[in-house]
Amino acid sequence: MSDPQVRGVVLAHGDMAVGLVDAVQSIAGIEDGVLVAITNRGMSPQSLADQVRGAVGSGPAIVFTDLPSGSCGFAARLLCRNETGLTVICGVNLPMLLDFVMHREMPREELVERIVAKARASIHAVNATAPRHGNPAVQG
Repeated sequence: MSDPQVRGVVLAHGDMAVGLVDAVQSIAGIEDGVLVAITNRGMSPQSLADQVRGAVGSGPAIVFTDLPSGSCGFAARLLCRNETGLTVICGVNLPMLLDFVMHREMPREELVERIVAKARASIHAVNATAPRHGNPAVQG
């Protein structure tokens, strides 16, 4: 029996979480509630953990944070220690979140492996001084 659809919470500094969730909604055409954005602005690690706990609810969930340390990372890891069915992924990016919303029906463990691989594969450096070979659309 597979898990129900995995819930997602984006926990980040400032307005980053809101911006990422808004971008995912715009690109993927998803509705509110598939991903929940939470900011650390004015919050202690304990109040952040409480807010994430409320957003996660019961069932499988992934909390995406911007950094592995700091108030967001600490709050998410604090919560993860005591909650079963919860995974924390640090270093959130847009390709990762898009892949998440398109594959939420997968079992959480498999989904985590998939989206971490997607996030890593999406990182590219374009060097303006490097010779341009092949793709004329890539310009420095």
